[in-house]
Amino acid sequence: MTPKKEKYDFIIIGAGPAGLSAAIYAARRNLSTLVIAKQVGGLMILTHQVENYPGFNEISGYDLMQKFQDQAKRLGVEFEFGEAQKIARQKIGFEILLDSGKKFSGGAVLLAFGLSHRQLNIPGEKELSGKGVTYCATCDGPLYRDKTVAVIGGGNSALDAVLYLSGLAKKVYLLHRTDQFRAESGMLLRARALANVEIRANTQVAEIVGDKKVSGIKIYNSQNPEVKEELDLEGIFIEIGYEPRTAWLKDLVGLNSIGEIIVDNNGNTSVPGSLAAGDCTDVVFKQIVIAAGAGAKAALSAYKYLTSLVR
Repeated sequence: MTPKKEKYDFIIIGAGPAGLSAAIYAARRNLSTLVIAKQVGGLMILTHQVENYPGFNEISGYDLMQKFQDQAKRLGVEFEFGEAQKIARQKIGFEILLDSGKKFSGGAVLLAFGLSHRQLNIPGEKELSGKGVTYCATCDGPLYRDKTVAVIGGGNSALDAVLYLSGLAKKVYLLHRTDQFRAESGMLLRARALANVEIRANTQVAEIVGDKKVSGIKIYNSQNPEVKEELDLEGIFIEIGYEPRTAWLKDLVGLNSIGEIIVDNNGNTSVPGSLAAGDCTDVVFKQIVIAAGAGAKAALSAYKYLTSLVR
């Protein structure tokens, strides 16, 4: 549902597990609710296969988030697609300014926009982004069928990309800067067993090479930088984790040393009426089910806050 008005009881920024779960709980408490996001699902829609969400043996991240959204819509939650650029405190509530110039106000606001892809910040990355450099195997993998590609990273997202791409690409390199992988051991074992996957530990990426598109990558040994090599390939999938992009909120809520939003046990930030949930907060574990639970808890906290204003 597209927004029908400019003022709501509850405005949620972000449409991942935390934001959509909060929307469902808020709507069930009869709060007029608006979700603002660039896209539904956030980074979840990039996950090829989810195997640890209760109730599903396996489901794609995209399909899971569609189920969340469908339920929220059935409850009357409205959606505005765009990016929030500024949140201003009002005498009562908050005003949110979007990149489109639109403004919405809400009695309470939930920050649930998750994390953003971390970049390598090496020569060639920015210049060749979208020209062979990608951050989404699920989105762009089919473009590299029968080609040689590299995945950079050592966590679950990197191994998920390797396992998916191994069914499409001719060859997949997995490059990781140390010999300690953060990914689940089962995923790593599956990757090692694949004939078209080559895992290179202690490998740093120095430069991405190409004119109008990626043609290769320059690497060196982390323990012996004099050992250098250039690999010929056509696609590079950067999966080195995520970071909170919260600098725009530094004058509104409390942040920790790495930019995560500080919340209490009920999802409240340092500002009354402003809540946060999910991976953009200082929660220790970044998991779908934890984010969904945090979103539900934050929505109930928002309801408690809003009802206290009218007593």
